[in-house]
Amino acid sequence: MTAQPASIIKDKHYDLVSVLHTSQKLVWELETYVEDAQKQGDAELAEWFAGLQAHCRSFGDECKHLLAQRLTKD
Repeated sequence: MTAQPASIIKDKHYDLVSVLHTSQKLVWELETYVEDAQKQGDAELAEWFAGLQAHCRSFGDECKHLLAQRLTKD
């Protein structure tokens, strides 16, 4: 496995935006995973993916709040 190069941008706000983007992208992708599991009749897996999706959504909301606070201060 090749290591990712260090980010050229060294900015705490950029880092928060990046984490927010990643969490929201995962929320969107997990919707497909939930649907796939449901279509295949695997309620347990669909429920697990839905729980993970809810966690990621909550994490994203927390990240948005933190970013807004920090941008307001700066």
